[in-house]
Amino acid sequence: MSAVPILEVKGVSRYFGKFQALNDISVAFMPGELTAIIGPNGAGKSTFFNLISGGVPPSQGQVLFEGRDITGLAPHAFARIGIAKSFQITNVFKQLSAHENVRVALQMRSSRFQILRPRSAYRDLIDKADALVERVGLAPSRNKLAGDLAHGQQRSLEVAMALACEPKLLLMDEPTAGMSPQESAVMMELIAQLSAERTVILVEHKMKLVMGLCRRLIVLHHGELLAEGTPDDIRSNADVKRVYLGQS
Repeated sequence: MSAVPILEVKGVSRYFGKFQALNDISVAFMPGELTAIIGPNGAGKSTFFNLISGGVPPSQGQVLFEGRDITGLAPHAFARIGIAKSFQITNVFKQLSAHENVRVALQMRSSRFQILRPRSAYRDLIDKADALVERVGLAPSRNKLAGDLAHGQQRSLEVAMALACEPKLLLMDEPTAGMSPQESAVMMELIAQLSAERTVILVEHKMKLVMGLCRRLIVLHHGELLAEGTPDDIRSNADVKRVYLGQS
C-alpha cells in the first residue's frame, strides 16, 4: 500500500461570515481504506464533506489529493482527477430510467460524445451502463423511471452514476439518510463491496451503523477533530463517550 495519503487535509478551517464551521482540522486518508466521518448534528460533517469534495474551499489550510494541492479546484475538476461523490439528498434525473441516468453520467465523462449520433452508436456506453446498474443491484429495475424507484434504490442509482467516472476515491454523504433498516443494510453491504475496489470515505451520524463496517473512524465535534482511530479506539475514548456515544 502506498505511503502517500490519497487525500490529506492540513490545518483546514472554514468560516461562513463570522461563524466558524471547521477549526484547524488535519487528517490523512490512506489508499484502500474505508473511513467514516461521524459526529452529532452540528459537528461540521456536512461542511467537511463539501470541503473535501470541492463544494466549498477552505478559508485556511490545504487539501491534497495523491500529494497534489487541489485547494480551491473547481468542483467539476474533481471527477477528472479521480474523486466522485454522492450526496445526502438524492441527485438523479427522475424522468429518465435507471439505465438512462447511468448512461448520461457515462456520456458526460466521454469527450467524444456527439449529441446527433444515434444511441446505437454508443453500444460501449450502453454495455458499461448495464454493468454499473447490475453492480449496484438495480438490473431488475433497469428500465424503470428513477422517480418511481424506492428511496434506497435511488441512492444506489446515484452510487452507480458516481462510479461512472471510475473514481479512485468515492465520497458519500450520509448514504443511508432516510432509509429503512432493510435499505440501510443493503447500502452498507454495497459500500463494503465497493471499498474492496477503491478508497471510500463516508460521512455518517449513525455511529452504530459504521462501527462494524469501517476500519477507521474520525469523530468531529463543534467543527473540530475530536478523535480518530479504530472502532475499538473510538468506543473506549472518554471524550467520544462524553459527547456522542449512545446518541445514534
